[in-house]
Amino acid sequence: MTGGVAAVDELDRRIIASLQADGRASWTEIADRVGSSLATVTRRGQQLIGKGVVAVGVSHAINTPDASDLFVLRIRCRAGRQMDVTRVLAERDDLRFLCLVTGANDLVAEIVIPKADALHSRLVDEIQMIDGVESCRTDLVLHQYKVSQHWLQGVLARQERGDEAAAALHVCDPSHFDDTDRQILEVLKEDGRASFRAVAETIGVNESTVRRRLETMTERGCAVVLTLVSAPALGFEAEILLTVSVTPSRLDAVARRLADFVGVRYLAATLDCSLMCELILPSTSDVFTFLTQELGTIDGVLGWEASLELLTVTRGFLRTPWWQALVDERRPEADEVAQVEA
Repeated sequence: MTGGVAAVDELDRRIIASLQADGRASWTEIADRVGSSLATVTRRGQQLIGKGVVAVGVSHAINTPDASDLFVLRIRCRAGRQMDVTRVLAERDDLRFLCLVTGANDLVAEIVIPKADALHSRLVDEIQMIDGVESCRTDLVLHQYKVSQHWLQGVLARQERGDEAAAALHVCDPSHFDDTDRQILEVLKEDGRASFRAVAETIGVNESTVRRRLETMTERGCAVVLTLVSAPALGFEAEILLTVSVTPSRLDAVARRLADFVGVRYLAATLDCSLMCELILPSTSDVFTFLTQELGTIDGVLGWEASLELLTVTRGFLRTPWWQALVDERRPEADEVAQVEA
């Protein structure tokens, strides 16, 4: 949720879709793509970023199947403690995704754990020991079928099928980054549209060094430019997490068919022979159509559990601006409580 962000119009949507395609594109390039004046696009784009409707950041994209595993966490909290637990989890750098949801669980997250680490240390000693956590169900992600960063254009166009081919993941481990690379990513994590000159001045290197290194990291797949978008601010009624139960022999076939749908933003197979599917569609009516005419008709689908996404806190290791805005809004109240207790 965005907390009072005004609805956007068609031009805003086209600007956001262009930012999803290339978060570091210049306002001149975006103006050419959307067919509007540079002044208008610059003003609108800066307003969208300033209001927290959209944010651009650069994240590491460490893919080390031989060195680390990805787990899905489904967390239940004690009554009234959901936000307390969320605040603690939001500070972790090993969570790729974190979302407050409806349903049987309160939070769903993805955590990256190096194979060298003891699972019980991360999952039991750290996650389950957070004050307010009642239980945590953990599933190993076996295979990721789809991670869509360009969902808006396809969904708004109401295309039936997507044409976003799954690219082969580059194996990129921490040894591929040196201190300069990490400094560049740290600056761009907060502002993915910062100029090469600004980044260079911040970390004390040449502008050409920043440009060359970022281009190398993104071309190799070691870093990714992410455009985080507030779906409710765009008027979207439905962001849903589905756990789809599948006949074991049909798991791969069902996943490949589901990955074709534009509304499916994320899809992965987990160890319990199910598919974790993130769905984003404009309206509840669209969800009904998808469930009854698409998902429910696929051979091998046994059923599903669904949760509405209430508040996305982290995506692609980046914290969302609307989460930060919520924290900032509540901070004065927390400070007053702390002063009273002192």
